[in-house]
Amino acid sequence: MSKFGALIDQDIPVLLDFYTESDKRSVVMKPILRDVAAALGDQVKVIKIDVDKNPDLAEALRIKGLPTLVIYKKGEMKWRQSGEQNAQALINVVRKFI
Repeated sequence: MSKFGALIDQDIPVLLDFYTESDKRSVVMKPILRDVAAALGDQVKVIKIDVDKNPDLAEALRIKGLPTLVIYKKGEMKWRQSGEQNAQALINVVRKFI
């Protein structure tokens, strides 16, 4: 968990995508998250976290539905949403925390 703390303790927004390769909705989010990262560049850090490989973290954060998207800034959770999102909606949400 200490690595996770360092990961989310950033001055820029950190957009976490909790997913699994077997979840179709998670797979749909891959190109959308690439678009978000490309549009915002170094103003945001986009990180994908496979819940199958990180079950303790997923349980600690009570990740139930996939995909679950979470924005942290300076170690504080700012926004959380489960389910598919479109690129422009995500860009708009992230910009609120830049």
